[in-house]
Amino acid sequence: MKKLNLLVSLPTDDNDYQIEQANSAKDVARRLNVDVQIIQADNDAITQSQQLLKVIQSSGPRPDGIIFEPAGGTGLPQVGAAAAAAGIGWVILNREVEYIPELRRNCKAPVFSITSDHEEIGRIQGRQFAALLPQGGFVLCIQGPSGSSAAQQRTTGMYETKPGNVQVRMLKGKWTEISSYQAVSSWLKLCTSREMHIDLVAGQDDSMALGARKAFQEQTSITERERWLSLPYTGCDGLPQTGQAWVRSGLLAATVVNPANTGMAIDMFVHAVNIGSQPPERTFTQPESFPPLEALAGKRSKPLGSAR
Repeated sequence: MKKLNLLVSLPTDDNDYQIEQANSAKDVARRLNVDVQIIQADNDAITQSQQLLKVIQSSGPRPDGIIFEPAGGTGLPQVGAAAAAAGIGWVILNREVEYIPELRRNCKAPVFSITSDHEEIGRIQGRQFAALLPQGGFVLCIQGPSGSSAAQQRTTGMYETKPGNVQVRMLKGKWTEISSYQAVSSWLKLCTSREMHIDLVAGQDDSMALGARKAFQEQTSITERERWLSLPYTGCDGLPQTGQAWVRSGLLAATVVNPANTGMAIDMFVHAVNIGSQPPERTFTQPESFPPLEALAGKRSKPLGSAR
């Protein structure tokens, strides 16, 4: 059997989760003796679409499969159809789409999706708010991009489980530390930011939580800085070398562990090719709180209004 060649397309390489996605793909490809090429789309769906179509329509060697995490609000159904028509496998990460069954009917190569359970990630973060703010309070949350279904689903899940006495103010980020830094820095210039009494700062990923913390450290007066940096910060993704390490060092009070899934995708793709069958249409990875929710009692924030 010829050596498989896979293309992995990720939204960005400026994000700890996406860096882990790339590393996971390389590690599993090496273990399975698979060639893998990793590209990134600078968080631009048009760029990603053009990159993938160029590969699919190439007159030269083409990959046996494309594994991609959408950079924008669309799951690129037309690009997926072009890949299937060319006999190229198609694996979607962290996005639920409607067109997979049709592609599976018309493509012998593996077609499937693996997604993080983003609503459950949000639910866990909402429960962390409850554990850290037992008397209620105000949360400043840096959300992912408007076009990101992951950001929308994490928000939906968080609102399902946060207590009614916890209020949330949303700012927009782009899954990067710098985007969160800029969003919080701009917010701090507004008069309304001085009027809000925040008790907890959250990011929908760990890098954005750290970007917010950095903005409060660099863009506030000495008196304000002490107050902002004393608040609990929470994030999501919980990678061993970043989010979990930041919890252990005290930079974050908690994170939500969201396992990388590129390695799992490659493993499932290779297995499907070897046995000549399609994998399950959709597979979920399971998130968990770090530290466990019951351990957050000792990290509880001060009562409502303490951050005034």
